[in-house]
Amino acid sequence: MYLKTYKNGEHFLVAACDREVLGKNLKHGKATVEISRAFYEGEEVSEAELQKALEKATTVNLFGEKTINCAIKCGFIDPDSVIMISGVPHAQVFRV
Repeated sequence: MYLKTYKNGEHFLVAACDREVLGKNLKHGKATVEISRAFYEGEEVSEAELQKALEKATTVNLFGEKTINCAIKCGFIDPDSVIMISGVPHAQVFRV
């Protein structure tokens, strides 16, 4: 899994995705969703490292089966909040 973080004041954004989906363009209706290297390709991390980042996050953007399953397993997201885009699981979280 790839993990990239962004900090802006008190906001901490986590972008994470599976290696297999990095760089893909997915179709969602008339829109195209890009899992861009610029946004997602940070460090390759373990489940424990992703979980640690998720615990601090105020905003999260996740793509891929392994990444989503890790977030579900650690109780960060509800499986019912996951959507499929061209067969790839996706979830976003916003803490306010």
